[in-house]
Amino acid sequence: MDKVKEIYDKYNLLTEKLADPNVLADMEEWTKVSKERAEIAEIAEKYAACLAAEREMNDAFAESEKETGEMKELLTEEGYSCKERLSSLQEELRLLLLPKDKRDERGCILELRAGAGGEEAALFVYDLYRMYQGYCESHRFKWEVVDVNETELGGMKEAIVNIGGKGAYGRLKYESGVHRVQRVPETESQGRIHTSTATVAVLPEAEDLEVEIDEKDVRVDLFRSSGAGGQKVNKTETAIRLTHFPTGIVVTCQDERSQLKNKEKAFRVLKARLYDYYQTRRDSAEAQNRKSLVGTGDRSERIRTYNFPQSRITDHRIGLSLHNMEGFLAGDLDEMIDALARADREQRLAQTE
Repeated sequence: MDKVKEIYDKYNLLTEKLADPNVLADMEEWTKVSKERAEIAEIAEKYAACLAAEREMNDAFAESEKETGEMKELLTEEGYSCKERLSSLQEELRLLLLPKDKRDERGCILELRAGAGGEEAALFVYDLYRMYQGYCESHRFKWEVVDVNETELGGMKEAIVNIGGKGAYGRLKYESGVHRVQRVPETESQGRIHTSTATVAVLPEAEDLEVEIDEKDVRVDLFRSSGAGGQKVNKTETAIRLTHFPTGIVVTCQDERSQLKNKEKAFRVLKARLYDYYQTRRDSAEAQNRKSLVGTGDRSERIRTYNFPQSRITDHRIGLSLHNMEGFLAGDLDEMIDALARADREQRLAQTE
């Protein structure tokens, strides 16, 4: 609580500075102070609420000692109600004090790949692609296709998308892992339920200072865009393939008709993959010691099952099942993502005790 008190005092000091005529006259200084104040505002306001609840609790119990009969009962009841509220506020305050992942505010790269199940797995990838697209539209995240490998029946073997917008990675990072679908495929004549899988990877966008790429380490190949056919297929060599020799990472981009734009997108994906590659190795020792329930991003772990016959989506990490397949596949993921984020916070909080 000493640490919180320091933050609270600093918040009040910054609030006073914002009213200082000298600070008001200096836009650069005013912006700096405003930003600094905003970063600690939630903690300071929660602490102020704790102080208010504590005062009300003490006053109610103190007054109840002076009263008798029904009034004493009412004041005692109010005191215990304030005590409950104080306990809840203190728990919320502790959650706010957990270290934040600086990457949460960034955009991200979403990679979807078909797993076991052949054409049905590719169709499932398309469903996931549309699901995340719907989610991004409802949250006003920018959806920018990097590369899509489509099948003749309308599925996708692979899809890579750049998602822009503040907080995109923080919301979608829990989606990394193996997603399993159980349903009767359209191609199944006897009505048997098939099980197929798809892999989802969500990578935070890398900042330029975090990843440096030596051009000598990257081979750039040009080729013609390919696809299931139709007008989208380019006749000129505008598609780009990047091969990073030290890691063996390969990135292709063929969505744009401009070679320059494809190259720019491909390098953004390469930077994100390299950041993830080196970050994973740096964090491996820590991950073994303190493995998070839902924040591991382990892409080999089966995390969720989509059971179409029962219209049920089950996340195996937290044991939560939802029965809204149509809405979920349309992008209504907030209930699931909020539950995953809450479980992650609670586990990290338990690990600090």
